[in-house]
Amino acid sequence: MNEKDIEIGIIGGTGVYDSEIIEDVKEIKKYTPFGQTSSPISVGYYKDKKVAFIARHGYQHEIPPHRIPFRANIWAFKELGVKRIISPSAVGSLREKYKPSEFVIIDQFIDRTKSRNDTFYEGGQVCHVSTADPFCPELRKILFKTSTEMGVPTHRKGTYVCIQGPRFSTRAESKLFRSWEVDVIGMTLYPEVVLAREAEICFVNISMITDYDVWAERPVSTEDVMKTMSLNLLNLKKIMIETIPKIPKKRQCMCSNALNKALV
Repeated sequence: MNEKDIEIGIIGGTGVYDSEIIEDVKEIKKYTPFGQTSSPISVGYYKDKKVAFIARHGYQHEIPPHRIPFRANIWAFKELGVKRIISPSAVGSLREKYKPSEFVIIDQFIDRTKSRNDTFYEGGQVCHVSTADPFCPELRKILFKTSTEMGVPTHRKGTYVCIQGPRFSTRAESKLFRSWEVDVIGMTLYPEVVLAREAEICFVNISMITDYDVWAERPVSTEDVMKTMSLNLLNLKKIMIETIPKIPKKRQCMCSNALNKALV
């Protein structure tokens, strides 16, 4: 396999630690100007697609959300030739109608993180990349169509508020986010999505709801999250298996031109 010609990158979040859906796997290490990636990169094939996989938190879940090497992960995928990234993640729900065990194809985000390195352009050249619509519309459409055809309860869109972590929200914070009409809450979407946009890589997030956040008057526990996650993972694997072959080689979106008029 040409390591510079990978088509699809997968960044596995909480509970998604392996690359078992790809075959002929080999593990590579990629060194970047931003340090090492979260995990060694597993590369292989699924059907006729070349796929690369990174465990966002490391294979032992040893990296907390605020310490994830986001820039290294996206840079490494860009170096491998990745054109599209699928990013599953675990989230809490801020809406009654967004229920645990359901999925959401995120279309908007609100950043509530602090001091995360969120750009590749830190001097010498300035980049004002547009994030008005930060997710790839083509990938979002494919994922939603696939999951609903499979009978997996999936919301077509949703707004994700990304908090710093690693702590969960206070009740006051959770209620504030609800007042903003946010749908789900998590700790890892930002700056992953923005860095992918700067790299002109199509990016889609499929959020797996594990619990209602603390606005529901019941404290969030890691035990609850992992229990629901085990149910979500089976559906996620099925969705990925069906989705990957449907992704066309030629991109029909504008993600590949994200830097057009963005550089100063």
